[in-house]
Amino acid sequence: MRTARTAAALIAVVALAAGCSSSGGKDDESDGGSGGGGKAVDTPRLKIAMVTHSGEGDTFWDIVQNGAKEAAKKDNVEFLYSNDKEGKGQAELVQTAIDKKVDGIVVTLAKPEAMKSVLGKARAAGIPVVTINSGAEFSARFGALSHIGQDESVAGEAVGDELTGRGKKKALCVIHEQGNVSLEQRCAGVKKTFGGAVENLNVDGTNAPGAQSSISAKLQATKGIDAVVTLGAPIAAVSVKAKEDAGSEAEIDTFDLNAEVVKRLKADEVGFAVDQQPYLQGYLAIDELWLYRTNANVLGGGKPVLTGPAVVTRKDVPKLEKYTARGTR
Repeated sequence: MRTARTAAALIAVVALAAGCSSSGGKDDESDGGSGGGGKAVDTPRLKIAMVTHSGEGDTFWDIVQNGAKEAAKKDNVEFLYSNDKEGKGQAELVQTAIDKKVDGIVVTLAKPEAMKSVLGKARAAGIPVVTINSGAEFSARFGALSHIGQDESVAGEAVGDELTGRGKKKALCVIHEQGNVSLEQRCAGVKKTFGGAVENLNVDGTNAPGAQSSISAKLQATKGIDAVVTLGAPIAAVSVKAKEDAGSEAEIDTFDLNAEVVKRLKADEVGFAVDQQPYLQGYLAIDELWLYRTNANVLGGGKPVLTGPAVVTRKDVPKLEKYTARGTR
């Protein structure tokens, strides 16, 4: 498993997570099924909301939630989750959290301008905010304590390097949500370092049959595409089917990891995947807000806390299978 510019940050955050997992207090009656600690703290009960730009039927966000729930269990936190793919809807959900007088908010900034005003309201209400996953460059500007996730440009560059190393010449970068700044940054990063040509294709990620048809048609119409880069695990599965429909020999590669992607890596249906460790994003965001509320701690020192990227291939499958099966990778 190869990482890009993340080793130091990952060592720090994993050490933090491990240290907090042994906090004293009452015994947790559950068995920590997702692999976390077995004790809960005895600090006052907190209420923390997480509002994301996606989540419906997406295994990535299930993994984020698994991490957040494990930290919430340990930290004596009531965890409230909601999502809306539209920026306006996401902002309204954040306002609902503010109205509930939550103790902290975790939010994504895929469509940052839609979130600017409401995060200002959170700040005015004295509610600390941690951003995760997308929009790192807007996090501090909008008053968040810190940002937890991968640098999307760096992740894209890692993919470009990997494609070049594999001898690819023409790549199709599939954007499944128009207007999402993180997805655009990924494709731009691929273009920056890839030695071949890159063309973007916009599809509707909420319409799998439509996305499959669009990718298949593109593969049939454009000769020479030897790599399809998808920006989310569910679209990788769609692209494998589209490749079969088109009779294409293109390699399918993807951002993000789940159990299905690991199975496809094992079957050589996917060449490689880029893991940004969503479990860690959810876990650390809740943990940071708990630490801030109980000890005034802030992660990152003004810089994003990186959880990726890591390029994983078929050789990494044996050590990943058990983790993806339980929903922690």
